[in-house]
Amino acid sequence: KLTRCHILLMADEQKTDAQITEALHVAMNTIFRIRQRYAAKGLESALNEQPRSGQPPKFSGKQQAKITAIACSKAPEGRSRWTLRLLADKVVELNIVNSISYKSVENILKKTNLSLT
Repeated sequence: KLTRCHILLMADEQKTDAQITEALHVAMNTIFRIRQRYAAKGLESALNEQPRSGQPPKFSGKQQAKITAIACSKAPEGRSRWTLRLLADKVVELNIVNSISYKSVENILKKTNLSLT
């Protein structure tokens, strides 16, 4: 936010984009975007980050809870414990998800501080 403020102040002082780039160590594109946003939407918009959508979660909270519950359950017969690959196969078999990698299972379990080891 402070950098955006400095960009606008320096622009108001008639500094060139090259001077602003060198002084603040920002890209020309950044200066252009901040100026454009200020001209189009005003000071608040120029100073504040625009909301970002980001990638939506691949698995719902309910699906993640079911995966975690299975990980906490008794291991399959003939096994002493669950493995990430076994869990991934089991949740697909139970139609909890259509497909899932063992790494995704690992990431879900990490969120709850659950380890299979």
